[in-house]
Amino acid sequence: MDTDALRLFVLAAEKLNISAAGRELGMAPAVASAKLAKLEKSLGTDLLHRSTRKVSLSIEGAEFLPFAREILAQEKAGRAALGQEGIGVSGTLRFTAPSTFAQLYIVPLLQDFLSQYPDIRLDLRLSDVRYDLIEGSFDLALRNTALEDTSMKGRKLAEDRRILCASPGYLAENGTPKTPGDLAHHSLIAFSELTSKTLLWGKEVDGAFDPRQDNCKLIVDDGLSQKLATMAGLGISVNSLWSVYKELREGSLVRVLPEHHVDDQSVLWLVYPKTNVLSPKVRVFIDFLVEKIGKSPQWL
Repeated sequence: MDTDALRLFVLAAEKLNISAAGRELGMAPAVASAKLAKLEKSLGTDLLHRSTRKVSLSIEGAEFLPFAREILAQEKAGRAALGQEGIGVSGTLRFTAPSTFAQLYIVPLLQDFLSQYPDIRLDLRLSDVRYDLIEGSFDLALRNTALEDTSMKGRKLAEDRRILCASPGYLAENGTPKTPGDLAHHSLIAFSELTSKTLLWGKEVDGAFDPRQDNCKLIVDDGLSQKLATMAGLGISVNSLWSVYKELREGSLVRVLPEHHVDDQSVLWLVYPKTNVLSPKVRVFIDFLVEKIGKSPQWL
């Protein structure tokens, strides 16, 4: 299929003016009209209704328009994969990620990324509240979970190991748990989803971190706040290793039940809707994050 004709059709559909669309693409009005007519003949339907005063989309044209855009996006993505679109990657990229991870690992890299791709504009939504990608018109999201949504496609960024930890002061005052059963006698700090976390000894289930019990004294909806509350001695919490590895190394946090591990199958994924073409702007951002973060995660 003639992608130049598709490009002309998409532009004409947006402008509702064939001559103006042709001029933007360097075509004379007669050439533009002939190219569109040839496209319509090959498809066996009228895509645009013309009159002496206006142009409008036909029903078939409106139905075909998203497919035409997708074909053009695929062409651009293919050229980018071959290195033919390098400096021409452009557009607004809407990206959402958990705020704590983004602040620690992504935001410090943005100057480098934008210097490499100056024609990309980043529209970021950094929050531990999970946005719906399709309803929010997001191109890409970072998810720290098991990838279960079948409407999404994704690329693994890194492992997301979860551990239990507390402050040295809290443990000195309240004692150190020796078994998962001991957690029932300690104050717990939990994330707002209040999900019970299975604890494994080797491959065997050996208890749980269950914030639904009465000993959960604090519930938060922000990862950084959870870490700070744990450091302040308010209780024991489950944290991603990427969030607390520096504090563990410095001694402001201590790992609790270090011989156990949390079985939640959580992984850091870069996900995008299945229905979306992996456009050049999304592809280069994914490649950049995998190169800078995923190849050698600081916390592992």
